[in-house]
Amino acid sequence: MLAVEISSFGSADVLKPVERPKPAPQPDEIVIRVQAAGVSRADVLQRQGKYPPPPGASDIPGLDVSGVVEEIGAAVATFRPGDPVCAILAGGGYAEFCAVPAIQALPIPSGWTPVEAATLPENIFTVYDNLVTRAALRGGETVLIHGGTSGIGSLAVMLARAWSALPIATAGAQPKCEACLQFGAARAINYKESDFSAEVLRLTSGRGVDLILDMVGGPYLDRNLDSLAVEGRLVIVAVQGGRTAPLEIHKLMIKRARVLGSTMRARTPAQKGVIAQRLLLDVWPLLPARNPIRPLVDCTFPLRDAALAHQHMESGAHIGKIVLTT
Repeated sequence: MLAVEISSFGSADVLKPVERPKPAPQPDEIVIRVQAAGVSRADVLQRQGKYPPPPGASDIPGLDVSGVVEEIGAAVATFRPGDPVCAILAGGGYAEFCAVPAIQALPIPSGWTPVEAATLPENIFTVYDNLVTRAALRGGETVLIHGGTSGIGSLAVMLARAWSALPIATAGAQPKCEACLQFGAARAINYKESDFSAEVLRLTSGRGVDLILDMVGGPYLDRNLDSLAVEGRLVIVAVQGGRTAPLEIHKLMIKRARVLGSTMRARTPAQKGVIAQRLLLDVWPLLPARNPIRPLVDCTFPLRDAALAHQHMESGAHIGKIVLTT
């Protein structure tokens, strides 16, 4: 099968098309004939040598795919060959075939194409688990979402709307701020033109927001705390800006705030399977309507051109998900 491997750590041109053996399913796995694979920031970090795959995972990058079930393991009863599915992976998505535990796969939503479905797995697992399960998002709350036009950020805006919450997004350019408003943000803050914490307090009449989803990390910690309301929750899912920062503990105490952090990739299949079942009950019934959660595809590249897809991601020009197609 055709796959794209990381030939050495470095710039995008280290991604090389190669021939690899087609995977065979373990008893609890399915093999998916990949039609589309999402490109994520985690793939870029892996390519740079900063985010190795967990033990036992494929060295091929790619954390989410959509396609058709090709084979099933002996213990799989939930899918049959030919079923359209999307799945979250620990690695292996940049290939024509991938094997994945069946409990990490979900049916492609009715009315969604394979390319559109490839925007879902990594983003929806991460956003739902962190906003709904861990931070207990409730209707009527106000949510600040950093990186509002990224794959995770844009889906977080739409999920917040689905939960009857009020999303405020940040972005680094006016066209991106306008895009955030188009897919559901109530307000959008250009963080390059204003201090987002001061703007949040202005927009909320000094109260602050109930919940923050952050992908920047260290440099934002203090201003995130300033932006929180009393009893607010800060959820950190990535550290693109840095891994460390001083914490003013007294500020945390006064606001009775909570700081939560999590990663998704290293979780066990059983843990991901629990999230998949919750998504099937809570989110999947909403998806056929494509409102408020709808696919947001920035662009597609052929699988062989994964290097170009990474260059596009690193340019920062994308809005939504970049997808590879086979």
